[in-house]
Amino acid sequence: MIFATLDNTIDWNCNSTWRQSAYNTMWCLIGCSIGDMGTIYYFQVNEIPWSTLSIMLLAMTNGIITSIILETVILLKQMNLTSAFRTAIGMSLISMISMEIAMNLVDYLVTGGAKINLMVMPLMLIAGFLTPWPYNYWRLKKFNKGCCA
Repeated sequence: MIFATLDNTIDWNCNSTWRQSAYNTMWCLIGCSIGDMGTIYYFQVNEIPWSTLSIMLLAMTNGIITSIILETVILLKQMNLTSAFRTAIGMSLISMISMEIAMNLVDYLVTGGAKINLMVMPLMLIAGFLTPWPYNYWRLKKFNKGCCA
């Protein structure tokens, strides 16, 4: 398999780990999408004259922040606020940043950048999910740590 070069000790054929990593990736995607797409939509509706790059950088930052907030809220079922926040902050930034870059790259390639419409949203979500999913599988398998949930 293509991922065998990452780590020969990882079993890349574990269906239960793929399912768990998909679940974890989904929660990361929900959190990132709220902040990312919400920011782009706000700038689009209000016709704020920022550059595409500035809007996308702010959108990615807001996506990471909302993902951390969502994770903190989810973790409150299992631990106190301080522990939940620390755990959420300790999530994999590699996963979240790769998700944000993939989503915004698709937006840029399809719409010319910083524009949300019903055609681009599913494509952004698919790219945002698929990009970090193998990494989240590897992280879960290698360290028994998910990036979210």
